[in-house]
Amino acid sequence: MHANLVESAKEQIDEIINAACVSARAAGVLPEGAVLLGTVGIPRETAHGDYAATHAMAAAKELKLAPRKIAETIMKHTSLEGSYFKSISIAGSGFINFVAAEKWFTDVLDAVEAAGGDYGTVNIGEGKRVMVEFVSANPTGPMTIGNARGGALGDILASVLEKAGYNVWREFLLNDAGNQVDLFGKSIDARYMQLCLGEENYQFPEDGYHGDDIKELAEKMYETEGNKLQTLPENERIAKFINFGIPHNVALIKKHLERYRIRFDEWFSEKSLHESGYVAETIELLNKSGLLYEKDGALWLRNTDLGGEKDEVLRKSNGFSTYYAMDIAYHRNKLERGFEKAIEIWGADHHGHAKRLMTTLSAPALGKALGVDCTKLHFLIMQMVRIMRDGETIKVSKRTGKALTLDDLLDEISVDACRFFFNVRADSQLDFDIGLAVRQDSENPVYYVQYAHARICSLIALLAAEGFEVPKVDEITPGLLSSETELELIKQLALLPEEIKLAARDYDPSRINKYVIELAARFHKFYNACRIKGEDKDLLKARLKLADSTRIVIKNCLDILKVTAPEKM
Repeated sequence: MHANLVESAKEQIDEIINAACVSARAAGVLPEGAVLLGTVGIPRETAHGDYAATHAMAAAKELKLAPRKIAETIMKHTSLEGSYFKSISIAGSGFINFVAAEKWFTDVLDAVEAAGGDYGTVNIGEGKRVMVEFVSANPTGPMTIGNARGGALGDILASVLEKAGYNVWREFLLNDAGNQVDLFGKSIDARYMQLCLGEENYQFPEDGYHGDDIKELAEKMYETEGNKLQTLPENERIAKFINFGIPHNVALIKKHLERYRIRFDEWFSEKSLHESGYVAETIELLNKSGLLYEKDGALWLRNTDLGGEKDEVLRKSNGFSTYYAMDIAYHRNKLERGFEKAIEIWGADHHGHAKRLMTTLSAPALGKALGVDCTKLHFLIMQMVRIMRDGETIKVSKRTGKALTLDDLLDEISVDACRFFFNVRADSQLDFDIGLAVRQDSENPVYYVQYAHARICSLIALLAAEGFEVPKVDEITPGLLSSETELELIKQLALLPEEIKLAARDYDPSRINKYVIELAARFHKFYNACRIKGEDKDLLKARLKLADSTRIVIKNCLDILKVTAPEKM
């Protein structure tokens, strides 16, 4: 049986219409060679049927007939025998509307029962390897709120792609080389020297990192080493502080991300690309292809020839490669590892750099020079996020008095709420309301969904105590589920495979949030309108089966989001 009953229904409608077209051609009421191609959608209003086809309107111009006339002809030659549909009608200027029969609704419940925890899974990915690179925060400081948003978005997108049949690789690019790391070492060094000599006796670098975390790292070194490092040459001290500070911060990032339920398959070291000579080799490949030129002792990429607004320096006059060169090398490396797609999520603060790099990487000449297919690269750029409480923007943590970090946020609200609230479309600005996230009522969307799951679990336990176990589909009378609220709930259950397919196609995991909120809403409406406990035995069993099917699908959605599905609340 087709697990995606929505897709199956649409395919069947297409077949029914085309069979009717063949019949109408044979009867001479449609022109010889007439072919009807159109789309099948789900109308917003149930009065228009469960599915609506546009085939008559799409063919009107070519057939030189009014759409409604074509629709009427199709309707006269349509056979619904053995199909998922019990009736057909025409609406507006030629929409052909179909109403689903009992068999379709039964098959939806059957599909949920058969697949269980795997219900919703589709196979558009066919096992192709896909990398999702996300967070990739600088290890020079704590995880920011922007990282929190990128973490939820990237991890849930990876889960959606797995459900869609892709072989997914989660990667964190560790920025453990370059200017920011040198400055990080110099900042710790300055704080250490101030501890040794007095704050007024050692100047802190003007462009250094001023956070308390730098002071804490210097204090840790001072506790173990005392003041004996002050006699070392400055460059040796800085190297020591980098070798101490970066692993310390990376361990913290890993700890905070694991608290956030995120684990990576690889923490890819930027430093390794430099040390292996890979960045230098990438620059040489571009140079051999004539894409570079020398100016003022530096090596420049002819980026304007690739569609960019300005040329970019890849190697400075001092012989050091730039971050732009490293980025090109890293993306070449990604593609050489055999991924069918390489998706990455950029923070709003990297918007300018990301757009420039995307232009460079999308140029066919660059891919040709590097010997890779850059069309496999896909970028999502997130918009800004604001943390709100009582209508006011929060910029600092009450606990620490410093900029609010992911760890601070998780001290205030649950991981469940954090992941759920941050999973919105990347291109949408997000106002994250802490007050709403901690509320335990229907205004809080994650609570609303979790409560639906707990409510069903409690109902099942209550009925089990009375001797009613959840039945199999073949043990119920599906025709008893005939009210509008019951049928609307089943139709929502049917949509999950389609939603996963579309979320994977569009790189938009927020569809799962919207879907499961709507599913919870339809369940609460059903629960309030349709009595279960104390009802006639056959009706009780049918409604209990529908409730349990809903429980399975809600849990499957929450599993994708890595949000808990409580059995009691």
